[in-house]
Parts: sequence; structure tokens; C-alpha cells
Amino acid sequence: MSLKYTAIRASFELLWLTGMPRLFRLLSRSRGVIFTLHRVLPAPPADFSPNAILQVQPAFLDYCLERLGELDIDIVSLDEALERLASSRKGRPFVVLTFDDAYRDNLQHALPILRAHEAPFTLYVPTAFVDGVGQLWWQAIEDIIARQEAVAFSEDGETEYVETRTLAQKQEAFDRLYWRLRKMPEPERLALLNDFTAAYGYDLHQQCRDLIMDWQELRQFAGDPLCTIGAHTVHHYELAKLPLEQARNEMIQSVDIIEAQFGIQPKHFSYPLGGPLSCGPREFDLAVELGFRTAVTTRPGGLYPYHLHKLCQLPRVSLNGYFQARRYVDVFASGGLFTQLGRLTG
Repeated sequence: MSLKYTAIRASFELLWLTGMPRLFRLLSRSRGVIFTLHRVLPAPPADFSPNAILQVQPAFLDYCLERLGELDIDIVSLDEALERLASSRKGRPFVVLTFDDAYRDNLQHALPILRAHEAPFTLYVPTAFVDGVGQLWWQAIEDIIARQEAVAFSEDGETEYVETRTLAQKQEAFDRLYWRLRKMPEPERLALLNDFTAAYGYDLHQQCRDLIMDWQELRQFAGDPLCTIGAHTVHHYELAKLPLEQARNEMIQSVDIIEAQFGIQPKHFSYPLGGPLSCGPREFDLAVELGFRTAVTTRPGGLYPYHLHKLCQLPRVSLNGYFQARRYVDVFASGGLFTQLGRLTG
């Protein structure tokens, strides 16, 4: 675990020990929290798993939902959350559950738990992923580095061989490649990713088919009355890095494809990656222009009545896979705490 996450864990411990989550729930004007989830997997992550932040174990998810009930926190849909925000009285605090990307393990491991707790949730779907032609590039570079003792990085016509024998070397190589890809324009990122995966015989489309629900499986998932389907673009590109019309088309086409498949038009949207590098005022305005009722980021924070005027830039709190200790659920559920965190890190 990096120094950053070690520091966050220490902060979580201090917050829990001092009873701050309960105090914030009592005194903060935050009405609730939107949780971000991605994968739900029973096996613990391998020693080298930089994407472990995106996965929680079924037992932890089950405990989270149980603990929310003990804290008198309601689990509600996005639409009900908006109704509660509009109410003149604070009422009971609430949590909204959201899942990004349509991972198959959501169907296998998350849905039975959600049904057992009668917990409504939203699933944001990038349609190319469900078609089996998406690129889960963050997982691809982890998989390649995990199995290699060295990897080749090419830049400006030069090739550098980087050792990846130890965990530290693997993590350093992952961080270097990850942030290089994040900072590139999307066409350059795609080209570099294709070259890198091809050099190691890694089939991106097969990876997508292995990890993501197909349309038939997604139809089972979406057919559950607890489920709200949201849009998440077509290709999961970072919208802020696209020309305006391409960004608009990514959003419009994702809605059209989902409507063609299910006969419903999604009214809720999630910006891929969702941080400041990925979306900003232009994208927020696009979501409003296209008629989305809400659009969520990955910026941390709780929900307040003023968010009724900023419904296409809503914050979320990630149920981070590095922090699956039961005592941390009280911290995650405190919107006020994460609002302060967002101000400190923003």
C-alpha cells in the first residue's frame, strides 16, 4: 500500500476512535451520500493489485448494508434521494448505491446481497463494454505487469526496459504507465495501449468479454425492480479530453443504445473516471443540455440541498477496496466528513 493510502488509513482510524463520524452525522447539514462501487469479488486481491481499490468482497458489502440499517441510514434510489434533498426538513440520512462499468461479478456476487437487503441501486453502463469491444486499460496494464519480470516502454522512438521483478518495481512501472496514459489525448492513449498489449499477446476484447456482462446477462440485471440503469458513455473515454462534438456523441449514443436494448431512456449519467482530469464545467453543461436528471463524478463529498442546483456534478464516496475494515463503514457513511476531505484535496 502506498504512503498516500497508509496516511488515509491512519486518518480513518483516528476518525473512528474519536467518534467523529457520528458527530458529523448529527451536526452536518449533509443529507446523504452516494457510494461508488465497481467490482464485488470473493477472493482477496493478489499482492500486486493496484486496481484493488475498485473491488470489495461480498461479505464487506453485506456488512455495509447491515451496518447502514443499524445507523438508521436508509438506502434509497437516486430519484428518492432527490426528493429528500428537496424536502424542507432534514429527515433520516440516506445512502445511494451506484455501480460503474457493468462487471459480471456484480450479477454473480452483488445482486444476491442487494436483493437480500432490498437495497435499490443504479448501474452505469458503458455500452461498448457490454458489446465486448471495450478496453479496460487499467486492468490490462496491471495484468501484463503482474506476469512480467520486465516490460518495455517506448517513447519518442526510444525503448526502455524496466524491471518488474519485485512488488515495488511492479508498482512503480504501473504508476508510470498509468499516469502517462491518463495524461495523453485519447487517440494517442489508444495507440499506445494497443501497442503495449499487442507486444505481450494480451487480447483486450477477450478481457472485456471475460469481465463484463453481455446484453443477455445485463437484461437479467436490469430487469430487477431494485435496479436503475444509467448511462456511462459508449467507450468509457475521459470526456474532457475529447472534442466537444465527440463528447456529446459519446453521451447521446450511450443513451440511444440502452433505450434500443431495454426500451427505457436513462435519466442518470456517470462521467468515466469522474475526477478533475476527466470532467469539468463543459461536461457538466453537456449533461444538463442533454436532459440528464443527474450526473455523478468521483469527487468526494456528501449531498446537500444546494446540490439541487448542481444535479449534473454530484459528488460520490468510493467504497475503496483498501479499506474493508468493518469500523470504516461509519466513516464512509458520513457525508460531511468527505465534504471536508474534498475541500482539503480539491
